[in-house]
Amino acid sequence: MLAFLSLSLLCLSFALFGQASSKLSPLILHERRSHIPSRWLLARKHDASAVLRLRFGLKQSNLHKLEDYLYDISDPTSSNFGKHWTPAEVAKTFAPSVETVRVVHEWLTENGIPSESLKISPSKSWIEVNTTVEEAEKLIHSDYHVYRHEFGQEQVACNEYYLPEHVAPHVDIVTPSVHFDAAIRPKPMTRDTALMKSDITVVNTTYLGVDHCDTQTSLDCLRALYNFHYSPSKSSLNSFGIVEYTPQTFNQSDMDLFFTNYSIPELVGRPPFQVSIDGGYQQTFNQSFDYVGEPHLDLQYGMGLVTSKLNVTLYQVGDAVNPNTSFNNFLDALDGSYCTYEGGDDPTTDAIYPDTQPGGYDGPPACGTAKPAAVISTSYGYNEADLTSFYATRQCNEYAKLGLMGVTVLYSSGDSGVAGNGQQCLNDDGSQSANGTRFNPSFPGSCPYVTSVGATQIVAGNSVSDPEVAASRVTAGGVFYSGGGFSNVFGVPDYQKDVVATYLENFETNNFTSAAYNSSGNSRGFPDVAVNGAAYVVAADGEFILEWGTSASSPTMGSILAMINDARIAVGKGTIGFINPTIYSALFRTAFNDVTSGSNPGCGTEGFTCSSGWDPITGLGTPNFEKLKELWLALP
Repeated sequence: MLAFLSLSLLCLSFALFGQASSKLSPLILHERRSHIPSRWLLARKHDASAVLRLRFGLKQSNLHKLEDYLYDISDPTSSNFGKHWTPAEVAKTFAPSVETVRVVHEWLTENGIPSESLKISPSKSWIEVNTTVEEAEKLIHSDYHVYRHEFGQEQVACNEYYLPEHVAPHVDIVTPSVHFDAAIRPKPMTRDTALMKSDITVVNTTYLGVDHCDTQTSLDCLRALYNFHYSPSKSSLNSFGIVEYTPQTFNQSDMDLFFTNYSIPELVGRPPFQVSIDGGYQQTFNQSFDYVGEPHLDLQYGMGLVTSKLNVTLYQVGDAVNPNTSFNNFLDALDGSYCTYEGGDDPTTDAIYPDTQPGGYDGPPACGTAKPAAVISTSYGYNEADLTSFYATRQCNEYAKLGLMGVTVLYSSGDSGVAGNGQQCLNDDGSQSANGTRFNPSFPGSCPYVTSVGATQIVAGNSVSDPEVAASRVTAGGVFYSGGGFSNVFGVPDYQKDVVATYLENFETNNFTSAAYNSSGNSRGFPDVAVNGAAYVVAADGEFILEWGTSASSPTMGSILAMINDARIAVGKGTIGFINPTIYSALFRTAFNDVTSGSNPGCGTEGFTCSSGWDPITGLGTPNFEKLKELWLALP
């Protein structure tokens, strides 16, 4: 009994001390946004009585060890190479501490929020509460407004917010707050630059073989360029996934037209293995180029290059009426641990399900419903400046966790050279505009835990046996240059330090200075590799057209890596997982075709120039499949 009383008094004293310290703890700035992102306008002050779903992302444990954990299983010299983690191991390792949960929970209840109204996610990574705008503004000392995007979406946001000094170390992020990422739009081919409706090239004659690869890229051209002649096994252990966001989807008749034309009869009438996420489906209400062009590019080449023995998985994400479907919706679906890490979706940034709009998906949100493929290629993205560093870092860490589980994540690097999507560049204050002078990196391509894929092409008049150059195209409809540069958010990873230092030491600026980009040498450079991204022959809307973009390069690289997985599985070895530490090693650099000619203009400059070795246009170069396969087969 005495012990019980002593313990009770101790707990009471501890609680009173916590309350006292909280009231005395000074407020400190947690996040601030210096400008309204491009294409957003202030619409109005948010209604003080409106209900706000306020969410506090808690600091996760062991994040300072995340890179070490990932390198330990990804470095080819490590004794733990290839020993990938289970989702349960990932969840347990990075769950926030009991102390973090307690401190934030106590602060909220001390400020008048009833304990019973607080919801803690299963992994204890998020605490959320439904409160009014007025109450939220008092809590984090901020002002909420409603902003409207030029496409019509609305976003609730503030310019800055504050937390008590003793609480701030335990909170990663508060939503909604300063973040603007509600408008995900297809980056592949950058529709308003690389390929516009007025810029579509219709192909009247298609070619088999490799005699016209400088004007038409086909499956035969890619196989010849990258020494990619391989007949896979039919292993159930291998998988290759391609991500699309509804309403962009495929049309089976166009798929059949493509595979018939290129003599792959076993794929005629055979759709990809479709995994629906949050109501994703094969829509039929509009099958014009704008809706099918990107999925057809990804799927016709992804499926065509791996042949019928590997059934490509199509992750079709989101219903056709919700414009906010995002990477978080997709990540939530891959594994239950990711869903709980993210703590559910944010109505100001992500699509929320059930979707009560007419035609919306009215089922429960996908959470751990989709198995991650061994290789996943995505050709969508943001400008890095669309997000705050807090938000981008948190999402980047999720890609590292996928890497821990043995997933290879590929993203296209962008189609606007050193500029961002829509040819937007950075101004001195960090805002984006067409007249900006600072380079605008892409994301997630700038995340050090994904493999970023740039684009190359064959010079007109040359053959598949001649060296490729960095991709470039200038027409009345717009421009296309391989995206690349240096991050303004992420530090240079260990696997890349030497090549970045070498490039910056030898690089000579043309008509710009180091003020135009992060030239510190301490910044993540991208892309990591490159693949041809010019003039792909694609069947779309009942005819053959030519498409350009790093969005062509990423699924092609994905098919190559999927077949390397196949070769390893055939001899009883595991999948390759996160590949960057391996491909940057001295031994593997010999398996890439160095690209030494070309540049990636943007922001009123000629951009960077290609060089011997790695460069921020074509990365390490283009892959030689046979060399890569033999090198990976030699690893454990």
